[in-house]
Order: sequence, then C-alpha cells, then structure tokens
Amino acid sequence: MPPIYKPTSGPEDWKQFLAKPDLHWKTGYSAKSLAYCWEGADGLPSEVATAIRNQWGAEPEPLLIIPEYKVPLPGGATDSQNDAFMFCRIGAQTAAVMIEGKVNEPFGPSIGEWFKQPSPGKIERLQHLCTLLGVSYPPAPELRYQLFHRSASAIIEADRFKADLAIMIVHSFSRTRAWHEDFAAFTAELGAPGETGGLPRAISVPGRPFHLGWVTGDAEYLTR
Repeated sequence: MPPIYKPTSGPEDWKQFLAKPDLHWKTGYSAKSLAYCWEGADGLPSEVATAIRNQWGAEPEPLLIIPEYKVPLPGGATDSQNDAFMFCRIGAQTAAVMIEGKVNEPFGPSIGEWFKQPSPGKIERLQHLCTLLGVSYPPAPELRYQLFHRSASAIIEADRFKADLAIMIVHSFSRTRAWHEDFAAFTAELGAPGETGGLPRAISVPGRPFHLGWVTGDAEYLTR
C-alpha cells in the first residue's frame, strides 16, 4: 500500500487499523484506552509530555501521529505493529517515538519461548535486533521479545526520518503497573533505569541516542 495517511475524526477511527479489530477493541483494554486518551489530549497526553519535558527541558511538539504503525523487520514477513508512531520536535531536536499501550496485557512471549527451535528467519531477526540494541546474542531467555522489536522500531524509524532521537514509551493504564517487572528487566539489559515516569538513555545502544520509559495514563480511559 502507498504511504498515504488521512487524519482521524475521533478515537473510533483507530479500530480499523488493528490486526484483529473485533478481538482487540474492547473497553478496559489497551487499544481502546490508548485511542481515547490520545484523541482526547490537547497536543499530547500530559503524562507523555511531562516525561519528555523532564528529560530534555523543552516542550514536545507532535508533528505526526500514526496509529497501528508497522515497521518491517528482516527474517520474515511479519512486521512490528506498534500501537502508535509519533514524529515530534523537542526544542531544537526531532524524535521518532514508538508508543506501546498496555493495561493488563503481557508483553507477549519471552525470548526463550519465541526462539525455541528457531528457524533461519528467526535467527536472522534476533541477531539484527540485538545488533541494533547493542546487546549480546542470544539475549537472556526470560526477556520479552515484544520489547526488543518495539524498541528496534523506534531506532529504525529514527534513522529513516533522520531524527536526532529514538524513543520508545510504554503507555500503561494499569492501576497495578502490571508487567512492569518485565519492562524493568529489559531496560536493565540495555543499561537504563526502569523507573516509572522517566525516559533514561539506554547506554548499550550504539549511535543515535535511544531513550525508553514507562508512563501511566488516566484511569478514566479504562471506561471509554
């Protein structure tokens, strides 16, 4: 398909871009909560804007936001389908930002589960992800595969857009920070603190600065 996008008229427009709309579009789940939160924001959700402002001391200006953004990866036909992609200005810099929405959904299979009896395509893909993120191959089996390809998506698109920064944000609406321990284990592997609300730099990633963090959305969007 050609890279042509049209503006949304409201949060319900996000449903059509889901891989399985009838399964994933439910009140209290991440896809719908994220859509209503981002569509209802004046610019950016306050928790996202605050995390960026605290890290760089400048007000973020969203230039482009695309729901359900696919990033091709080597080693197979399956893309990394990110919940949202944002290209923004942060002061004098630009940033490619991937957003991963969560409520109580896990980060999918672990590396050990996904990489069991790996095909040549999976080997190629995982080697590529590890190279982008600057971590040893193969990585620890308990780490979550989804966090690898979501983070790589930000780095890949930052390169394509010639952005100064690559950022991956987990935008969680969980009241109990469900699955935060998996996120913290992943950020530790990349040499970045996994605290909530911050966007520390991952020191393992070579080249362009890559930052990642976890922010918590308003509970009101769990009822939309």
